[in-house]
Amino acid sequence: MESFSWAPAHCEALREYVAKGLSFAEAAREINSKFGTAYTRSAAIGRARRMGLLTRPRPPNYGPRQLAKAEAPRRARSPERQKGAPAASVPPPASLRHAAPVKLRCVGITPRLLALVDLEAGDCRYPYGGDKDGEPITFCGHPRLPGSSYCGPHFHLTRGDGTASERAALPVVLRLVAAA
Repeated sequence: MESFSWAPAHCEALREYVAKGLSFAEAAREINSKFGTAYTRSAAIGRARRMGLLTRPRPPNYGPRQLAKAEAPRRARSPERQKGAPAASVPPPASLRHAAPVKLRCVGITPRLLALVDLEAGDCRYPYGGDKDGEPITFCGHPRLPGSSYCGPHFHLTRGDGTASERAALPVVLRLVAAA
């Protein structure tokens, strides 16, 4: 049933039930049982608002959210903020102003820099390059460890501190970048 096609008899029944003090859910249930309709509580609320019916005022503390809001202390706004003046900028903490240079982890191995199509089944798949536009991506190509995609040095480079379960918790995406 479409919510905008309430019959006049249904509207009059809603008016009576609201006047008696029934909730909108109870009024919808009564109308549905009386007329064989399928109005919801929300439909009854919407129709009552469109009809301009006065509803019971809710008690001031009618739910847990409202209780929490009522008990929370309110902060007074500063006069500058009340007038719409822009907030003063706060300088970043000292730890962010003078950031320490990034220490890159590297391995003492000279990669073979093979293209993907040149890799054999047992070659290391640790990528190099591709950071700049048009730069080809090449791979290490040294013999890999059993059960891994990488050779020994690259295997240990990709594994951080922690247990195997800690390392498995989050995927690690490695990208070679130059330190500034």
